[in-house]
Amino acid sequence: MRAELTRLRESIDNIDAAVVHMLAERFKCTQQVGRLKAEHRLPPADPEREARQIARLRSLAENARLDPAFAEKLLNFIIAEVIRHHETIAGTGESGG
Repeated sequence: MRAELTRLRESIDNIDAAVVHMLAERFKCTQQVGRLKAEHRLPPADPEREARQIARLRSLAENARLDPAFAEKLLNFIIAEVIRHHETIAGTGESGG
């Protein structure tokens, strides 16, 4: 039992590391989007795109047998952070973190 628990926890740790790296890559891309939006004076938020992304992620979650409501909450959290970054970029002309 102890060995199985250790094996599973190591898998979880590896998955967590992969999630962090994937989020870092996602935010690198969204920072570039924020710079483009600022350069062209576009608003930091894009509600239509966000709605499409939420619907898409809910569908992906259903297909993966993950609670779609959880997936939507996670994406909403990420979107809020992206918008915050975009607002910072638009206000200062820098990446803002």
